[in-house]
Amino acid sequence: QVQLVESGGGLVQAGGSLRLSCAASGSIFSVNDMGWYRQAPGDQRELVAVITGGGRTTYADSVKGRFTISRDNAKNTVYLQMNSLKPEDTAVYYCTAVAITTTFQEYDYWGQGTQVTVSS
Repeated sequence: QVQLVESGGGLVQAGGSLRLSCAASGSIFSVNDMGWYRQAPGDQRELVAVITGGGRTTYADSVKGRFTISRDNAKNTVYLQMNSLKPEDTAVYYCTAVAITTTFQEYDYWGQGTQVTVSS
């Protein structure tokens, strides 16, 4: 079993910054893609950013130039640095990871979500 634990959400004023962290733990052989999605009330869950095991990144157009995704492979941890936050960034942010377990099975795992609220 693999668990993803997120931290770093909170309330911030527009223009401010937050840094989200997500650590994967458990019966892990390796972790491939890691990423962040978000879901605002009444909206569908949407991709924010993804980073491959080799460090290649993909961003939603709405966050390009403001958000930076990174990872520490030794700690199986992914980060999302969010700068110049806007009220429309308000959402629950979910971490995701594609992990291979110690029994060599590959699954998609999701964190429990962390609330980010940006006030105007």
